[in-house]
Amino acid sequence: MYVIGTAGHVDHGKSTLVKALTNIDPDRLPEEKEREMTVDLGFAWMTLPSGRDVSIVDVPGHERFIKNMLAGVGAIDLALLVVSAEESVMQQTREHLAILDLLQIHRGIVVITKTDLVDEELVDLVKAEVEDTLAGTSFEGVPMIGVSAYTGAGLEELKALLDQTLDQTQVRRDLGRPRLPIDRCFSISGFGTVVTGTLIDGAFSVGQEVELEPSGTKCRIRGLQSHKSKVDYTDPGVRLAVNLSGISRSDVMRGEILTVPGWLHSARRLDARVRMVKNASHALRHNEGVTFHLFTSETTARVRLLDADRLAPDTEGWVQILLDEPIPMVKGDFFVLRSAEDTLGGGQVVDPNPRRRYRRFDDDVIERLMMLDQGTGEDVLISIADQWGPCNVTTLSHRANISAEEVLERLGQLTESGEMVALGDLVNDSDAVFYSRRGWEASKNKIFAALTSYHSQYPLRKGVPIPEIRSRLVLPQPVYLRLLAKLNQEGALVEDGQYLKMPDHQPSLTPQLEQQASVYIQQLEKEPYSPVTDIPIDSELLNALIDQGKVVKVNESVIFASTAYQSMTGQITAHLKDKGSITVAEARTLFDSSRKYMLPLLEYLDQQRITRRVGDERVLR
Repeated sequence: MYVIGTAGHVDHGKSTLVKALTNIDPDRLPEEKEREMTVDLGFAWMTLPSGRDVSIVDVPGHERFIKNMLAGVGAIDLALLVVSAEESVMQQTREHLAILDLLQIHRGIVVITKTDLVDEELVDLVKAEVEDTLAGTSFEGVPMIGVSAYTGAGLEELKALLDQTLDQTQVRRDLGRPRLPIDRCFSISGFGTVVTGTLIDGAFSVGQEVELEPSGTKCRIRGLQSHKSKVDYTDPGVRLAVNLSGISRSDVMRGEILTVPGWLHSARRLDARVRMVKNASHALRHNEGVTFHLFTSETTARVRLLDADRLAPDTEGWVQILLDEPIPMVKGDFFVLRSAEDTLGGGQVVDPNPRRRYRRFDDDVIERLMMLDQGTGEDVLISIADQWGPCNVTTLSHRANISAEEVLERLGQLTESGEMVALGDLVNDSDAVFYSRRGWEASKNKIFAALTSYHSQYPLRKGVPIPEIRSRLVLPQPVYLRLLAKLNQEGALVEDGQYLKMPDHQPSLTPQLEQQASVYIQQLEKEPYSPVTDIPIDSELLNALIDQGKVVKVNESVIFASTAYQSMTGQITAHLKDKGSITVAEARTLFDSSRKYMLPLLEYLDQQRITRRVGDERVLR
């Protein structure tokens, strides 16, 4: 199904045309009927001669209601640009056309209305002026037709032309991520809250849990209607009325997006390429305040120019837009920028949630944005992974705005060519994550630099505690473990218990340290079962002796030479096999030592799972 939108100057007959085509009056508000002027969005539908059902969104033409017009045309597939044969091209004709051009709506028909009120020669003059106006816009070359809503002349031909044009119009992609920008919200007695909008992706079904963005409010679909007919399931591209349960009318606003939980997130910042309209009232200045319009949402914003000091009318430039209110969006969405009175320009979202740009005129930033905007699908995935890696398939799909199936296909090619590195199985591992080649090399170099620095600073230590490296990389634990597993598999580093080290790292003592260690161990062995506890020794040297197994530290103050520890362990084990148990007092007698040494020793044996405490006794495990 397709959605058609109207556009054009006030009093040029948009609503009258819609009513003549559909027998539905799109002016639904008492104020509109009283003033005979559309002030907000109106809706209608019809069946074309081919049997194709289409929805119609009628927009106001008055300049004071331009924000309502913007809320209506953001999700249309085809536009009817309505021009009165009596007045020809007017101010809002040009502004509405500029908006259609900024939104890159290429499918359209120019409808010359009120042809019954003028002669044929004047209609031809109006068509010529319209052709000049369309030149250089997305509407250049679209078909043009004259009609009279009052006599019916040309209406059947217009319906046939709509069919022909829609035959050449691409249906909306279904990426499985439903988004319905809300343009109306109301309550119906006995039913509750109802929202309406155009479903621009994915599908909804009755009973489904849904979420409002940016509020994050969750609710459930109680019922669905399209063209006042109940449906249980929908495809993209339809006008929908959605009856929601678990939410009140006051909790919903125009501009919010109805979607499924867990994927769409709002942002206050986006990167884009902005194109200024030809007749913009002034050049766009760096950090200028504007009004930002995307689908049915609107917020104030500031525009940071990244590659220019100002953007003159009919020029383009890279920008980062800072929004005053968060708005949900995805890569590829079109938006419009306005001043208080005029449309200035617009563009397409290139990065829907970038890092903040602190430097302007940065060639690397511009190159990355150009890659995101114009590169192939593979280029885009690499660029996203460069900035946000490591990424899983879901993140890559959302940021690139391509389906997960396409992401997997492209990842297969990229990992095979070495442009991407997979941590996990591409096909069978849903938790697999992916680095760009550059990101992978950067992460490896960061780890290797950290290990090398640590080995240099602490040459006597076995290695770096595993959690310490993770804190430097700022990675989630599952991803970090996958990264270490791959590097370990490649032989790039070695995991030794709870430590990491470079493959060639071996703690070694200098001759001077060897001498200090020998003296220390000799002092411990003088009274092997009651060693002196205050022998001075460097903590790094002591840890090295512990790692090498030359001494055993049973608590913070008691350290045994390894020969004494092995002797005591053997004798205690033999005693337990013979007697069945041992107490601290019995151990003290066995080694002619004191409780100061025997209690820590037995507790250490418990920790090593050699013995087990039962009351005041120890038994073999």
